[in-house]
Amino acid sequence: MFDVLPDRVPWYLVGPGLGLLIVALFLIANQPLGASGAYVQTGLALRRRPGVAAWRVWYFVGMFVGGVLATRVLRAGDGTRSGYDALREVLPLAAVVPVVLLGSILLGYGAGMAGGCTSGHGMCGTAQRSPASLAVTATFMVVAVAVTFVLRLATGGDL
Repeated sequence: MFDVLPDRVPWYLVGPGLGLLIVALFLIANQPLGASGAYVQTGLALRRRPGVAAWRVWYFVGMFVGGVLATRVLRAGDGTRSGYDALREVLPLAAVVPVVLLGSILLGYGAGMAGGCTSGHGMCGTAQRSPASLAVTATFMVVAVAVTFVLRLATGGDL
């Protein structure tokens, strides 16, 4: 059943599509698209705080449900994938779980410190020519390249 969608949609389709979505969202709601913003708004909704943007809650729920559907329904015979297969080939599960947990904590902390996540700053903030977003995007790109380089050295190219 997974033959309906390719493993990866080509960048030349996804990039312009995301760009059009971001522009449309600014035109319609005058708000940026970002995963951490959706997470924060969902937390506010669960605590019944006023002023919650309901569409962001649905966006957050949709990211989760879409991931589950893509792995469970479209890949019916393959089971659920974690997305960490390359890491699992190099490290045992007992090491992968704390690494992913620590990484997610650091990611959340960094998104809080930076005032948004990579998608919010990288796609929306830079499109608005925000100096803070340009600095944050440059920082996470440099760190990503450095971490990839260190991982390749540490694992002999396995990761």
